[in-house]
Amino acid sequence: MPSFKEIQIYLKGLLLLIRLDPRGFGYLDLTDRGAMRSFWAILWCLPATAISWLWWHSAFLRAYPPGTRTGLPFFMRLAMVEVANWIVPLVLAGFLCLLFGLGRRFHAIVVVSNWLAVPLAYVYALIILMVLVLPGTEGLASLLWLGLLVTLVFALVRLMRMICGQQPLMITTLILVLLVPTMLLSDLLQQYLGVYPA
Repeated sequence: MPSFKEIQIYLKGLLLLIRLDPRGFGYLDLTDRGAMRSFWAILWCLPATAISWLWWHSAFLRAYPPGTRTGLPFFMRLAMVEVANWIVPLVLAGFLCLLFGLGRRFHAIVVVSNWLAVPLAYVYALIILMVLVLPGTEGLASLLWLGLLVTLVFALVRLMRMICGQQPLMITTLILVLLVPTMLLSDLLQQYLGVYPA
């Protein structure tokens, strides 16, 4: 598992790439091994993810009669949703890269997507904590969440531009593939698995 120091190096590389500085590639491991190791980001996100799960669990229970119980299966189903949201967009991006002859750039897409998820997960967790600790801040939280989404899109545009070059259509398609399936899958799987608040 990558150390905290390694994570800092990877995040520095991402920041440089977002600033359109090609030196950022030097801070990232874009080899086969680096692409596989980047999935450790899932575990690095786990504490932040746990906060969002607890918040979702609370919202779920509020939507049902008092005394409703969920237990471990509820969180296992949320984990299934999380894994699907992590893997499916990358698989689709892989097919897209094969289709357009960009297979050599797929590792870079996997690496930057996975490590970018780490800081975003913790910012999202802070927004949730604000709602939990300060009741009545739901409106502000919505604005912050929207700002986080805009920041994510901006970062992905810059990162895909550094990876794919000046190809606006390809960049747009990749960003849609990385973002839209996650939004659709979340709702569909949560409803199918019975973890969506009624």
